[in-house]
Amino acid sequence: MDTRFPFVDWFRNASPYINAHRGRTFVILVEGEALGSERGEQLIQDLALLHTLGVRLTLVFGIRPQVEAALEADGIVPERVSGRWVADAAVMRRVEQVAARLRLWLEARLSLGLPSTPLHGVELGVVSGNLVTAKPLGVREGIDFDHSGEVRRVRAGAIEGLLEQGSLVLLPPLGFSSTGEVFDLDAAEVARHAAVALGADKLILLGDSDGVRDAQGALLRQLAPADAMPLLDQAAPGSELGRHLQAACSAAREGVARTHLLSWRNQEALLGELFTRDGVGTMITCHRYEQLRPATLADVAGLLELLEPLEQRGMLVARSRERLEHEIDDYLVIERDGMVIGCGALQLFGERDVAEIACVAVHRDYRGGARGERLIEALEERARQRGIGSLFVLTTHTVHWFAERGFLPAALDDLPPLKREAYNHARKSKVLVKALG
Repeated sequence: MDTRFPFVDWFRNASPYINAHRGRTFVILVEGEALGSERGEQLIQDLALLHTLGVRLTLVFGIRPQVEAALEADGIVPERVSGRWVADAAVMRRVEQVAARLRLWLEARLSLGLPSTPLHGVELGVVSGNLVTAKPLGVREGIDFDHSGEVRRVRAGAIEGLLEQGSLVLLPPLGFSSTGEVFDLDAAEVARHAAVALGADKLILLGDSDGVRDAQGALLRQLAPADAMPLLDQAAPGSELGRHLQAACSAAREGVARTHLLSWRNQEALLGELFTRDGVGTMITCHRYEQLRPATLADVAGLLELLEPLEQRGMLVARSRERLEHEIDDYLVIERDGMVIGCGALQLFGERDVAEIACVAVHRDYRGGARGERLIEALEERARQRGIGSLFVLTTHTVHWFAERGFLPAALDDLPPLKREAYNHARKSKVLVKALG
């Protein structure tokens, strides 16, 4: 009888992230559309779960659709400039009403108990207040924006104190001036300023889009700010995606390690992004999430884990920990979020102007993404830099793969004497060579 539960495997794989996120500071923006949908309740449960796992949460919420509905109901058509409405007295009155109503709704949902949910009995302290100071946009291009404002400062010290007490901090898209005025703010800008001021580990933007896509419609998993800026230029002024891209790029340049663009429509987006290696949305970061680099001794455990399944299948010669430690300078690795998912070695021989490419391997979950090609190209470049004129490989399973990359069949006599003497005739490995131009 099969008693396996897929959840158990997922939970085991998620455990490194549970540990890594504990005590970290996340700023999460939930746009108003999510709060007005059935997903709002599920999102609140997910936020409560993050809190119980030790994540320090600051939650920013949007109010745009609710304010637009209130304005339409009252027959008010606000003036709009570059996608932003002019918050005159009539508009601002609805902004304040909606923000207060949604804040109370969130506080009620995040209060004790969360009945009829998996988190029944969890206590959540939720705190809001005058934690964002603002200034007016003023007159721009001849338009007086009245009570439309921009963030002047986030009171990071006060928020830090609340987070240290175990509270979840709630920030509406409102700011307060030293003269007691209230200003309408862009929720994405509030989230960005909060993340920067707090030195947040993550800024998470939950909107309608599941991330950024290329011209063919494929989801882009990771972007540097410089790569995202052309997409920002193409976005409509004031559009949600444009506001999120602007906030993400600015946050990355101002020191926020990772910003995630996710869709609130996907009920698995938030937890899937945080507790799986590949995530489900687009991440914007100045740091390399996946990188090809020289191996170090700290990679030996990861190499052993990567190579063991291939050694058991007879695809690779078994390598001991001691051998890997001794030869570690020969290796390049592909690291993805702390996990070694690929490797290859360039091993030199003193007898001739020749070197061996050995131990090329890619984790089974990451094949088909040209990582093997990247490893071969990097090893060939390393060989050229060292004055090597030709390369050889010994393989039992991947003859065609190497042949497609310019390696030609060769004889045992074409190997350097030391390698020829150590050749394992029982494995019957094929010999292939490639001349470097």
